[in-house]
Amino acid sequence: LVLNCTVQVAGDFVLTVKSDTGEVVYSGTLTVPKPQVGLVTSLGNIIVELDPQAAPVTVKNFLGYANSGYYRNTLFHRVMSGFVIQGGGYTTGLVKKEGQLAPIVLESQNGLSNLRGTIAMARQSASNTATSEFFINHVDNLFLNYSATSAGYAVFGKVVQGLDVVDAIAAKATGVFNGTADVPLEDITITAALQLK
Repeated sequence: LVLNCTVQVAGDFVLTVKSDTGEVVYSGTLTVPKPQVGLVTSLGNIIVELDPQAAPVTVKNFLGYANSGYYRNTLFHRVMSGFVIQGGGYTTGLVKKEGQLAPIVLESQNGLSNLRGTIAMARQSASNTATSEFFINHVDNLFLNYSATSAGYAVFGKVVQGLDVVDAIAAKATGVFNGTADVPLEDITITAALQLK
């Protein structure tokens, strides 16, 4: 029997299967790993491990975009060395990609911090406006965390492989394109986003 499900909690779970008479047919431990997504980029691969327990809505949203193929051929369109690399919403020519889902609730009060290598949702100035765009923190950006004076930005995972690729992306030259700053001078493409676990 194969069961497909959306991961909301990771860890070890005791699994007991009983017959219709109540007899234990099988008992064991089922280990559910944290979901991982591989971002295949024009500069190399990045693997992010997501935290569905801390940010269930955000992880479900990100996996929905990744598994639907939405991130295919999008760009890292905002690159700021010593700050963040941001992607997931634009295609070549800085064209906004269509097909975004409804905005999600902001989960910035989840205990996760905007540290180097973490992945968080980008949003507009209003709190509950994140859709498909995300960013990877190039350095510790604690001022992006929730505080009494700031709604913050929701961290929902971390890079577990490919931090060197994040650094390579952050090192690329940028400029102003159609009035938008910090745009890489050459396209940095996400060719695929694949759920690995």
